[in-house]
Amino acid sequence: MTNYTNSQITLLINEYIHSERDRAILIDRFVNGKTFCELEATHHLSERQIKRIVAKADKFFISHLLS
Repeated sequence: MTNYTNSQITLLINEYIHSERDRAILIDRFVNGKTFCELEATHHLSERQIKRIVAKADKFFISHLLS
């Protein structure tokens, strides 16, 4: 996703991710560059939960951005 600007990524997240919690996690990960450990501490979720949210979004972004 390095070919996209932060504003493009943020717009895509805000437009298609309906969960406020997931939007915050994805913006922290893809725009702010936080690590999984940092996300875990900030959002009070397990690393496994964070990785599941990010992996689901990765699949969405790949299919959406390549179409």
